[in-house]
Parts: sequence; structure tokens; C-alpha cells
Amino acid sequence: MFFVVLLYALFASVFTIAKTGLSVAQPLFLVGTRMMLAGVVLLAYQFFIKKESFKFERSTWIKLILLAVFNIYLTNIFEFWGLQYLTSFKTCFIYSLAPFLSALFSYVIFSEQLSKKKWLGFLIGLVGFFPILYQHSSIEEKTGQLFFFSWAELSVMVAVVCSVYGWILLKQLVNEHQLSPTMANGITMFTGGFLALSHSFFTENWNPLPVTNYSIFIECTLALLIISNLICYNLYGYLLKRYSATFISFAGFITPLFSAFFGWMYLGEIITWPFYVSFIIVFIGLIIFDQEELKLSYLSKDLQLKTD
Repeated sequence: MFFVVLLYALFASVFTIAKTGLSVAQPLFLVGTRMMLAGVVLLAYQFFIKKESFKFERSTWIKLILLAVFNIYLTNIFEFWGLQYLTSFKTCFIYSLAPFLSALFSYVIFSEQLSKKKWLGFLIGLVGFFPILYQHSSIEEKTGQLFFFSWAELSVMVAVVCSVYGWILLKQLVNEHQLSPTMANGITMFTGGFLALSHSFFTENWNPLPVTNYSIFIECTLALLIISNLICYNLYGYLLKRYSATFISFAGFITPLFSAFFGWMYLGEIITWPFYVSFIIVFIGLIIFDQEELKLSYLSKDLQLKTD
């Protein structure tokens, strides 16, 4: 259980580190540099250590390009743009929409049915986001609003949608195209990073680079690369061998708590009451939403223990 908590504490630290990096570098450049470096590391591992072939069918390449565009390029530029104006914990909290959106995508794309209990949990979870989304900081308000959502909030929401769609594409590549997750992530991180850097070159101030403090930028980039792309990726895979995917996904809801703590401790962010209200309501919705799957998960684990 310690490593489950550690995993999501590390995931939460990514938002704090990214927020720090954005104070000294432009978002597109920060995203592109980090992702290209991560892609190079993963592809070098696949080529020199695993001796994997880079020859794929045309349909596989199409999905890899779509994955690079949605899961790397669009997800990160929308997230990092919004993160400039939002607190790190609010950005992290918006990512709690992912389990609900994932189920909704499965319902629309794969015609997977949702029980009445899941729909109830889904609706309660959505209502739970209103308190924290309704409150805006003065910096956040500068981005403008659509209804009562700030554009910064909407930007992160788009990032979550792109991320969820990206995970569906990754699942298809692994299950249907028999591609290893490391290979898929390596190719898409490098490609998505290249797109972000190209976008940065034409829109951000390269004089000589869109960075104001190189030492902090390098520290943040390397920290994001090591923690997010290397440690968390491998730790997540290790934990999936010991716990069910449902439990790991459900446990991820502790991430905003860690993010709020890190934001308060290292960035001086103020945690207001709407965060706690939203957290409690969404947590209740998530419990109702995942109750059936958690029961099945525990029954399966008990059965496996008895069989062993």
C-alpha cells in the first residue's frame, strides 16, 4: 500500500514542478523539450536494449500519430497553458474528471452499458466539481470566461478529454496491434514533443530560447522526465501486477490532496473551502460510481487467494 501512496504523491509533485517550470519558461517549449527527451530515452532503450523493430503497418502508424497529437501534444499544451493561471491543486483536481469521462467515452465509442448506480455516481461527481470551478482567482479571471468557467479551466478540461481519448488509443495499440507500451510511448512522446517545439518556434520568443532562468528550467525538465516519464510509468506497471486496475485507478483520487499540500508548501498557494467541498462530493460520487467494480475486484482477489 505504501507504494500506491508513493505513486500518487509523485504524480501530484508533477503539477508543482510543472508550475515552477512555467515561471521560467514558455509552456510549449517546456512541453516539447521534456517530451522529446523522454521519447529519445525510451526509443534508445527499445532500439539498443530490446532490439525492437520500428516497422509497423499503416493502420498502426495512423493510431500512433493520433496518439502523439492527442495524448502528448494537445493534452500537454492545453494543460500547461491553463496551469499558468490556475493553482497546481486545482489543475490536478480537474484531472479527477478522467474516470468519469473514460466511462462516458466507453459508453459512446464501445457501447459499454452503465448501470443506474454508475449514472448516479457520474452525476454526483459532476455536481461536485461546481464549488471549486465556481471560484476564480484574479489571475484566472484575466483569461476571460465562458458562462461561469474560466478559459484556463476549460483549457485543462480539454486536456483531460484529449488524455482520456489518448489512453483509449494506447489501449487499442497494445491490445489490437500488439505494440509494447514503451514503444508506443517513446514514438508518441518524441513526435508530440517535436510538434510542441515546432509550435513554440513560431509562436514563442526564441531570443535565444523562451527561457528566463536556465538552471531552474533544466532542474524542472529533468525532474519531470525522471519522475513522470520514468519512475511513475514503471511503478504503475509494477503495482498493476499486485493490485487490480480498478483499485489503482480509484486510489488515484488522493492525488489532489498531495497536490494541494505541495502547492501550499512549495508555491505558497492558498487552499480555500470550495476545494474541500468539491473533494468530498466528488469522492462520494466516485465511491458510488466504482462500487460495483471494487466489489468484483475484491471478490476476484479473494478467489485468487483461496485458489493459491
